[in-house]
Amino acid sequence: MEKLNYITGNEASVLGAIEGGADSFFGYPITPATEILEGWIKKSEENKNLNYLQTEDEIAAGFAVIGAILAGKKAFTATAGIGHVLMQDPISMAENERLPFVGIIAQRGGPSTGTVIYSQQELNLASYGGNGDGLRIVYSASSVSEVYYLSQKIFSTAWKYRFPTFLLTDGYLAKQRVNTRLEKYLKPFPASKILKEIKEKPTHLRNCYGSETEFANILKRNIRDYKNLIDKISESESYLTSNAEYLIIAHGSVASAVKDSVDILRDNNIKIGLLRPITIRPLDSRNIRRLALKAKKVFIIESAFEQFARMIIYKVPEIANKTAKIFKPAEGFTPDEIASLINEKL
Repeated sequence: MEKLNYITGNEASVLGAIEGGADSFFGYPITPATEILEGWIKKSEENKNLNYLQTEDEIAAGFAVIGAILAGKKAFTATAGIGHVLMQDPISMAENERLPFVGIIAQRGGPSTGTVIYSQQELNLASYGGNGDGLRIVYSASSVSEVYYLSQKIFSTAWKYRFPTFLLTDGYLAKQRVNTRLEKYLKPFPASKILKEIKEKPTHLRNCYGSETEFANILKRNIRDYKNLIDKISESESYLTSNAEYLIIAHGSVASAVKDSVDILRDNNIKIGLLRPITIRPLDSRNIRRLALKAKKVFIIESAFEQFARMIIYKVPEIANKTAKIFKPAEGFTPDEIASLINEKL
Protein backbone atom coordinates (compact mmCIF):
# COMPACT_ATOMS: atom_id res chain seq x y z
CA MET A 1 0.00 0.00 0.00
CA GLU A 2 1.31 3.44 -0.97
CA LYS A 3 2.39 5.53 1.99
CA LEU A 4 0.39 8.69 2.67
CA ASN A 5 1.96 11.73 4.28
CA TYR A 6 -0.06 13.68 6.85
CA ILE A 7 1.20 17.20 6.17
CA THR A 8 0.15 20.82 5.71
CA GLY A 9 0.47 22.85 2.53
CA ASN A 10 3.37 24.82 3.99
CA GLU A 11 5.18 21.60 4.87
CA ALA A 12 4.51 20.36 1.33
CA SER A 13 6.04 23.60 -0.01
CA VAL A 14 9.29 22.95 1.85
CA LEU A 15 9.51 19.30 0.79
CA GLY A 16 8.68 20.14 -2.82
CA ALA A 17 11.24 22.95 -2.98
CA ILE A 18 13.97 20.61 -1.75
CA GLU A 19 12.93 18.01 -4.32
CA GLY A 20 13.07 20.75 -6.98
CA GLY A 21 16.70 21.46 -6.15
CA ALA A 22 16.34 24.54 -3.94
CA ASP A 23 19.32 25.12 -1.69
CA SER A 24 18.78 28.61 -0.21
CA PHE A 25 15.88 30.42 1.44
CA PHE A 26 15.61 34.08 2.39
CA GLY A 27 12.53 35.40 4.10
CA TYR A 28 10.74 37.24 6.83
CA PRO A 29 7.99 35.65 8.93
CA ILE A 30 4.43 36.57 7.97
CA THR A 31 1.20 34.64 8.44
CA PRO A 32 0.12 32.37 6.79
CA ALA A 33 3.51 31.62 5.17
CA THR A 34 5.69 31.60 8.31
CA GLU A 35 5.86 27.81 8.55
CA ILE A 36 7.72 27.69 5.24
CA LEU A 37 10.56 29.68 6.82
CA GLU A 38 10.37 27.60 9.99
CA GLY A 39 10.21 24.33 8.08
CA TRP A 40 13.16 25.25 5.90
CA ILE A 41 15.26 26.13 8.97
CA LYS A 42 14.40 22.75 10.49
CA LYS A 43 15.42 20.95 7.30
CA SER A 44 18.67 22.96 7.15
CA GLU A 45 19.58 21.62 10.59
CA GLU A 46 19.33 18.12 9.13
CA ASN A 47 20.98 18.92 5.79
CA LYS A 48 24.00 21.25 5.88
CA ASN A 49 23.70 21.84 2.12
CA LEU A 50 20.60 23.94 2.76
CA ASN A 51 21.13 27.61 3.61
CA TYR A 52 18.85 30.25 5.03
CA LEU A 53 18.74 33.80 6.33
CA GLN A 54 15.89 35.51 8.15
CA THR A 55 16.24 39.06 6.88
CA GLU A 56 15.10 42.31 8.48
CA ASP A 57 12.16 42.66 6.06
CA GLU A 58 10.72 41.38 2.80
CA ILE A 59 12.60 43.90 0.68
CA ALA A 60 15.90 42.57 1.99
CA ALA A 61 14.69 39.00 1.50
CA GLY A 62 13.92 39.65 -2.15
CA PHE A 63 17.28 41.23 -2.90
CA ALA A 64 19.05 38.44 -0.99
CA VAL A 65 17.32 35.93 -3.26
CA ILE A 66 18.63 37.88 -6.27
CA GLY A 67 22.17 37.89 -4.89
CA ALA A 68 22.13 34.15 -4.31
CA ILE A 69 20.67 33.51 -7.77
CA LEU A 70 23.48 35.52 -9.37
CA ALA A 71 25.92 33.20 -7.61
CA GLY A 72 24.17 30.18 -9.11
CA LYS A 73 22.05 29.18 -6.11
CA LYS A 74 18.50 27.91 -6.45
CA ALA A 75 17.23 30.43 -3.95
CA PHE A 76 13.64 31.33 -3.15
CA THR A 77 11.39 33.11 -0.72
CA ALA A 78 7.87 32.81 0.68
CA THR A 79 5.59 35.61 1.76
CA ALA A 80 2.03 36.89 1.90
CA GLY A 81 -0.08 40.02 1.94
CA ILE A 82 1.81 43.19 2.77
CA GLY A 83 5.09 41.26 2.62
CA HIS A 84 4.24 40.43 -0.99
CA VAL A 85 3.64 44.15 -1.62
CA LEU A 86 7.03 45.11 -0.17
CA MET A 87 8.75 42.51 -2.31
CA GLN A 88 7.68 44.07 -5.61
CA ASP A 89 10.87 46.18 -5.81
CA PRO A 90 13.28 43.21 -6.02
CA ILE A 91 10.79 41.20 -8.07
CA SER A 92 10.63 44.02 -10.64
CA MET A 93 14.42 44.04 -10.80
CA ALA A 94 14.41 40.29 -11.39
CA GLU A 95 11.83 40.74 -14.13
CA ASN A 96 13.94 43.43 -15.80
CA GLU A 97 17.14 41.37 -15.67
CA ARG A 98 15.46 38.05 -16.57
CA LEU A 99 16.45 36.36 -13.32
CA PRO A 100 14.91 33.05 -12.15
CA PHE A 101 13.38 34.52 -9.01
CA VAL A 102 11.10 31.99 -7.25
CA GLY A 103 8.45 32.81 -4.65
CA ILE A 104 5.69 30.93 -2.86
CA ILE A 105 2.78 33.23 -2.00
CA ALA A 106 0.31 32.11 0.70
CA GLN A 107 -2.47 34.58 -0.02
CA ARG A 108 -4.27 36.38 2.81
CA GLY A 109 -7.04 38.96 2.92
CA GLY A 110 -6.42 42.55 1.94
CA PRO A 111 -6.04 45.37 1.20
CA SER A 112 -3.20 46.31 3.54
CA THR A 113 -2.97 44.15 6.66
CA GLY A 114 -6.55 42.94 6.16
CA THR A 115 -6.77 39.48 7.70
CA VAL A 116 -4.13 36.84 8.28
CA ILE A 117 -6.36 34.04 7.04
CA TYR A 118 -7.40 33.57 3.42
CA SER A 119 -8.11 35.15 0.06
CA GLN A 120 -7.38 34.98 -3.66
CA GLN A 121 -6.72 38.73 -3.71
CA GLU A 122 -3.01 38.56 -4.52
CA LEU A 123 -3.61 37.40 -8.07
CA ASN A 124 -3.06 40.82 -9.63
CA LEU A 125 -0.03 41.47 -7.45
CA ALA A 126 1.68 38.20 -8.34
CA SER A 127 0.86 38.53 -12.04
CA TYR A 128 1.32 42.23 -12.71
CA GLY A 129 2.82 43.83 -9.60
CA GLY A 130 5.70 46.26 -9.83
CA ASN A 131 6.18 48.85 -12.54
CA GLY A 132 6.66 46.53 -15.49
CA ASP A 133 4.41 44.60 -17.86
CA GLY A 134 4.05 41.43 -15.81
CA LEU A 135 6.50 39.14 -17.58
CA ARG A 136 6.09 36.53 -14.87
CA ILE A 137 4.93 32.94 -14.57
CA VAL A 138 2.28 32.23 -11.94
CA TYR A 139 0.93 28.83 -10.90
CA SER A 140 -2.13 28.28 -8.68
CA ALA A 141 -2.39 25.13 -6.53
CA SER A 142 -5.72 23.60 -5.51
CA SER A 143 -4.59 20.84 -3.12
CA VAL A 144 -1.76 20.02 -0.73
CA SER A 145 -0.46 17.33 -3.09
CA GLU A 146 -0.38 19.88 -5.92
CA VAL A 147 1.45 22.34 -3.66
CA TYR A 148 4.17 19.71 -3.33
CA TYR A 149 4.27 19.01 -7.07
CA LEU A 150 4.27 22.65 -8.15
CA SER A 151 6.82 23.63 -5.49
CA GLN A 152 9.20 21.38 -7.39
CA LYS A 153 8.17 22.57 -10.83
CA ILE A 154 8.54 26.31 -10.26
CA PHE A 155 12.32 26.05 -9.95
CA SER A 156 12.75 24.25 -13.26
CA THR A 157 10.36 26.65 -14.99
CA ALA A 158 12.18 29.71 -13.62
CA TRP A 159 15.67 28.49 -14.49
CA LYS A 160 14.73 27.13 -17.92
CA TYR A 161 12.88 30.21 -19.16
CA ARG A 162 14.49 32.89 -16.98
CA PHE A 163 11.37 34.70 -15.82
CA PRO A 164 10.29 35.23 -12.19
CA THR A 165 8.06 32.32 -11.24
CA PHE A 166 5.52 32.09 -8.42
CA LEU A 167 3.27 29.55 -6.78
CA LEU A 168 0.02 30.84 -5.31
CA THR A 169 -1.38 28.99 -2.34
CA ASP A 170 -3.58 30.52 0.36
CA GLY A 171 -4.23 30.46 4.09
CA TYR A 172 -6.47 27.40 3.82
CA LEU A 173 -4.02 25.34 1.78
CA ALA A 174 -1.07 26.53 3.87
CA LYS A 175 -2.56 25.50 7.20
CA GLN A 176 -4.74 22.47 6.52
CA ARG A 177 -3.23 19.08 7.36
CA VAL A 178 -4.29 16.19 5.15
CA ASN A 179 -3.18 12.74 4.07
CA THR A 180 -1.56 13.18 0.68
CA ARG A 181 0.63 11.39 -1.81
CA LEU A 182 3.93 13.07 -2.57
CA GLU A 183 4.63 12.52 -6.25
CA LYS A 184 8.10 13.47 -7.38
CA TYR A 185 8.53 15.66 -10.42
CA LEU A 186 11.05 15.23 -13.22
CA LYS A 187 14.76 15.69 -12.80
CA PRO A 188 15.32 19.34 -11.77
CA PHE A 189 16.56 21.77 -14.39
CA PRO A 190 20.14 22.68 -13.45
CA ALA A 191 21.15 26.06 -12.06
CA SER A 192 24.35 27.82 -13.06
CA LYS A 193 26.32 30.83 -11.95
CA ILE A 194 24.98 33.96 -13.65
CA LEU A 195 27.62 36.47 -12.58
CA LYS A 196 30.93 35.10 -13.81
CA GLU A 197 34.18 36.20 -15.39
CA ILE A 198 35.21 34.71 -18.71
CA LYS A 199 38.69 35.65 -19.92
CA GLU A 200 38.66 38.62 -17.56
CA LYS A 201 35.43 39.96 -19.07
CA PRO A 202 32.77 40.12 -16.30
CA THR A 203 29.06 39.61 -16.81
CA HIS A 204 27.24 42.91 -17.08
CA LEU A 205 23.57 42.93 -16.03
CA ARG A 206 21.84 46.24 -16.56
CA ASN A 207 18.88 47.49 -14.56
CA CYS A 208 18.92 51.06 -15.84
CA TYR A 209 19.03 52.44 -19.40
CA GLY A 210 19.68 55.99 -20.55
CA SER A 211 17.94 55.68 -23.91
CA GLU A 212 14.23 55.03 -24.49
CA THR A 213 15.01 53.25 -27.75
CA GLU A 214 17.67 51.03 -26.19
CA PHE A 215 15.41 49.99 -23.33
CA ALA A 216 12.44 49.51 -25.67
CA ASN A 217 14.48 47.03 -27.70
CA ILE A 218 15.26 45.04 -24.55
CA LEU A 219 11.59 45.03 -23.57
CA LYS A 220 10.51 43.96 -27.05
CA ARG A 221 12.93 41.02 -26.87
CA ASN A 222 11.66 39.99 -23.45
CA ILE A 223 8.02 40.28 -24.51
CA ARG A 224 8.73 38.20 -27.61
CA ASP A 225 10.43 35.52 -25.50
CA TYR A 226 7.50 35.51 -23.09
CA LYS A 227 4.94 35.12 -25.88
CA ASN A 228 6.95 32.25 -27.34
CA LEU A 229 6.75 30.23 -24.13
CA ILE A 230 2.99 30.60 -23.55
CA ASP A 231 2.02 27.42 -25.39
CA LYS A 232 4.89 25.54 -23.74
CA ILE A 233 3.93 26.21 -20.13
CA SER A 234 0.26 27.25 -19.95
CA GLU A 235 -1.89 24.47 -18.53
CA SER A 236 -5.32 23.79 -17.12
CA GLU A 237 -7.46 20.96 -15.77
CA SER A 238 -10.89 20.03 -17.12
CA TYR A 239 -13.43 18.17 -15.00
CA LEU A 240 -16.60 16.68 -16.54
CA THR A 241 -16.53 19.11 -19.45
CA SER A 242 -16.97 16.70 -22.38
CA ASN A 243 -20.78 16.94 -22.37
CA ALA A 244 -21.17 20.03 -20.20
CA GLU A 245 -23.85 22.56 -21.10
CA TYR A 246 -22.62 24.94 -18.39
CA LEU A 247 -19.07 25.74 -17.36
CA ILE A 248 -17.53 26.97 -14.12
CA ILE A 249 -14.08 28.58 -14.25
CA ALA A 250 -12.23 28.76 -10.95
CA HIS A 251 -8.70 28.35 -9.65
CA GLY A 252 -6.88 27.36 -6.48
CA SER A 253 -8.74 26.07 -3.45
CA VAL A 254 -12.01 27.54 -4.76
CA ALA A 255 -11.73 25.14 -7.70
CA SER A 256 -11.32 22.28 -5.24
CA ALA A 257 -14.70 23.17 -3.69
CA VAL A 258 -16.19 23.63 -7.16
CA LYS A 259 -15.33 20.04 -8.07
CA ASP A 260 -17.58 18.75 -5.32
CA SER A 261 -20.31 21.21 -6.29
CA VAL A 262 -20.14 19.94 -9.87
CA ASP A 263 -20.82 16.43 -8.55
CA ILE A 264 -23.78 17.76 -6.54
CA LEU A 265 -25.24 19.54 -9.56
CA ARG A 266 -24.66 16.52 -11.80
CA ASP A 267 -26.64 14.42 -9.33
CA ASN A 268 -29.49 16.88 -9.97
CA ASN A 269 -29.20 16.31 -13.74
CA ILE A 270 -27.47 19.60 -14.47
CA LYS A 271 -24.77 19.08 -17.08
CA ILE A 272 -22.01 21.25 -15.75
CA GLY A 273 -18.22 21.05 -15.68
CA LEU A 274 -15.16 22.79 -14.29
CA LEU A 275 -12.21 24.40 -16.05
CA ARG A 276 -9.37 25.11 -13.64
CA PRO A 277 -6.39 27.14 -14.87
CA ILE A 278 -3.18 25.83 -13.30
CA THR A 279 -1.12 28.64 -14.79
CA ILE A 280 -2.71 32.01 -14.13
CA ARG A 281 0.03 33.88 -15.95
CA PRO A 282 0.06 32.92 -18.75
CA LEU A 283 -3.46 31.53 -19.01
CA ASP A 284 -4.34 28.50 -21.09
CA SER A 285 -6.45 30.75 -23.30
CA ARG A 286 -6.88 28.16 -26.03
CA ASN A 287 -8.59 25.65 -23.74
CA ILE A 288 -10.58 28.35 -21.96
CA ARG A 289 -11.92 29.63 -25.29
CA ARG A 290 -12.71 26.16 -26.60
CA LEU A 291 -14.80 25.15 -23.58
CA ALA A 292 -16.33 28.53 -22.76
CA LEU A 293 -17.59 29.26 -26.26
CA LYS A 294 -19.56 26.02 -26.47
CA ALA A 295 -21.19 26.46 -23.04
CA LYS A 296 -24.68 27.95 -22.71
CA LYS A 297 -23.58 29.88 -19.65
CA VAL A 298 -20.25 30.44 -17.91
CA PHE A 299 -19.71 31.02 -14.19
CA ILE A 300 -16.51 32.58 -12.86
CA ILE A 301 -16.06 32.05 -9.12
CA GLU A 302 -13.32 33.59 -6.99
CA SER A 303 -12.47 34.77 -3.48
CA ALA A 304 -11.67 38.26 -4.77
CA PHE A 305 -13.50 41.04 -6.58
CA GLU A 306 -13.12 40.54 -10.34
CA GLN A 307 -9.36 39.96 -10.35
CA PHE A 308 -9.64 36.49 -11.91
CA ALA A 309 -12.76 37.35 -13.94
CA ARG A 310 -11.04 40.31 -15.60
CA MET A 311 -8.18 38.06 -16.71
CA ILE A 312 -10.54 35.48 -18.21
CA ILE A 313 -12.83 37.91 -20.00
CA TYR A 314 -9.90 39.93 -21.33
CA LYS A 315 -8.61 36.77 -23.01
CA VAL A 316 -12.04 35.56 -24.18
CA PRO A 317 -14.19 38.72 -24.54
CA GLU A 318 -16.79 36.81 -26.58
CA ILE A 319 -18.14 35.19 -23.40
CA ALA A 320 -18.77 38.42 -21.47
CA ASN A 321 -22.54 38.54 -22.16
CA LYS A 322 -23.13 34.97 -21.03
CA THR A 323 -20.92 35.02 -17.95
CA ALA A 324 -22.17 35.18 -14.36
CA LYS A 325 -19.61 36.23 -11.75
CA ILE A 326 -19.64 35.03 -8.17
CA PHE A 327 -17.31 36.91 -5.82
CA LYS A 328 -16.54 36.60 -2.10
CA PRO A 329 -13.43 38.69 -1.43
CA ALA A 330 -11.35 37.14 1.36
CA GLU A 331 -13.97 34.45 2.10
CA GLY A 332 -14.07 30.81 1.17
CA PHE A 333 -16.82 28.75 -0.46
CA THR A 334 -18.39 25.43 0.46
CA PRO A 335 -19.52 22.99 -2.28
CA ASP A 336 -23.17 23.21 -1.15
CA GLU A 337 -23.01 27.00 -1.23
CA ILE A 338 -21.61 27.01 -4.76
CA ALA A 339 -24.26 24.54 -5.95
CA SER A 340 -26.98 26.72 -4.46
CA LEU A 341 -25.57 29.91 -6.05
CA ILE A 342 -25.35 28.20 -9.44
CA ASN A 343 -28.95 26.98 -9.19
CA GLU A 344 -30.09 30.53 -8.44
CA LYS A 345 -28.45 31.83 -11.61
CA LEU A 346 -29.55 29.10 -14.01
